[in-house]
Amino acid sequence: MFFALSKILQYLLSPLVWILTIFVLSFCFKKDNVKKGLRITTLVLLLLFTNPLLVNLSLGAWEEKPVQESELAECYDYGIVLTGMIFYDTENDKIEFGQSTDRILEAVRLYYTGHIEKIFISGGSGLLLDQTHKESQLLKDYLTSINVPEEDIIIETESRNTHENAVEAAKVLRPTESSDTYLLITSASHFRRAAKCFENEGFSFDSYPVDYCSRKLGSNPETWLIPAPSAFSTWNMLIHEIAGYVMYDWSGYF
Repeated sequence: MFFALSKILQYLLSPLVWILTIFVLSFCFKKDNVKKGLRITTLVLLLLFTNPLLVNLSLGAWEEKPVQESELAECYDYGIVLTGMIFYDTENDKIEFGQSTDRILEAVRLYYTGHIEKIFISGGSGLLLDQTHKESQLLKDYLTSINVPEEDIIIETESRNTHENAVEAAKVLRPTESSDTYLLITSASHFRRAAKCFENEGFSFDSYPVDYCSRKLGSNPETWLIPAPSAFSTWNMLIHEIAGYVMYDWSGYF
């Protein structure tokens, strides 16, 4: 139930949905002052949610602070990677990598530089209806195809969200019964929620946030004044993460 509700909220919390809804409502009222007010509201929201400076500052305040490789321990038993970075192309029978690919790329790099002994990938299918293709299995197949040793890739395929990532990972790794060391690897914008969930399941870990979306804007006013359509997708991601954090807190997941 929670999983289905989270998928519905993902669309309802989209700023573009809000703006379109208000604009459509402006045609439903007879009073000119109400119509005018709703259309002005639409314009103001459109300018706010396409402003690159505003979303960049908000995202920068939310993302986990960077961790330098020099700050890490010499070696961890497991690098825990959370899925949410690939899509399965059924027509061409292959996987496609998305925005959060840094999660697995950094894990592989840390593996080959000796910072982690094994890569643990947590995640099944994040789709509401289709549970056919398990993301961690697809990633394992991909990594073995590029010569990462199969015995050094551990997966769990049952989890569908961040809370379940932590629960299922704990069933496999048993952190409260083991002296193993862990490095948690996920997107900087996702790190707050992920860290809380894994701490709640008894994990003690070091952090390695990746996939930063906030950027230093240049001194040229064009970089922060001219509306950017891409800001919509950034706001979608940020609102999704903040709402997810709040919902998990209310649900007692951490």
